[in-house]
Amino acid sequence: MTQYAFHLDGGKCTGCKTCQVACKETYRLPATNLYRKVYSYQGGSWDATAAGHYVPNGVFGYFISLACNHCTNAACVENCPTGAMQKDPDTGIVWTDHEVCIGCKTCQTACPYKASTFNEEEGYMLKCDMCRGEVATGGKPICVIGCPMRALDFGPREELVERYGEGDIEVEPLPQDTTGPNLILTPHRNAQKSGVGTGSVVNLQEEL
Repeated sequence: MTQYAFHLDGGKCTGCKTCQVACKETYRLPATNLYRKVYSYQGGSWDATAAGHYVPNGVFGYFISLACNHCTNAACVENCPTGAMQKDPDTGIVWTDHEVCIGCKTCQTACPYKASTFNEEEGYMLKCDMCRGEVATGGKPICVIGCPMRALDFGPREELVERYGEGDIEVEPLPQDTTGPNLILTPHRNAQKSGVGTGSVVNLQEEL
């Protein structure tokens, strides 16, 4: 089996959300559903001086563009009660069979990355399928093509590791690795380790 994966260069991502918008427009997703989300993680403070000016005190910030990670041990697949969540045996892509999905949200609860969202109108779960239709014809995911900074890449995991190294998936605001995510993340220079970060996600709720 060829396991496909994403690569994200955190040092190149500017948080422009072109990847997110390109995906949403291509698949005409409802207003409350996203396949890819761009997290803004920030920390530090601006301290007042005696002269009335403000100076940075450990101020930092970076962005992480995140979709489904098509995990090796996908919690959504393992916990789906109807078998709607499938992992393709040839590509490793995790996709949703809407014919049998009952919208119970078990996949959303089980996924540490909260990749699935509920489609209120249709009554089933929605999730990135790595543009498997495009991939099947030799193409790349829409988000990768759309990224103006070339912060995103896609391909067989082994090839991405050869190109970029193993990376580090355990950076804030992402959780510790429990499912074998197929995201090769090259962290931003200011990235903080999962669970010990001093910052927070500053996105508006409607952005997530």
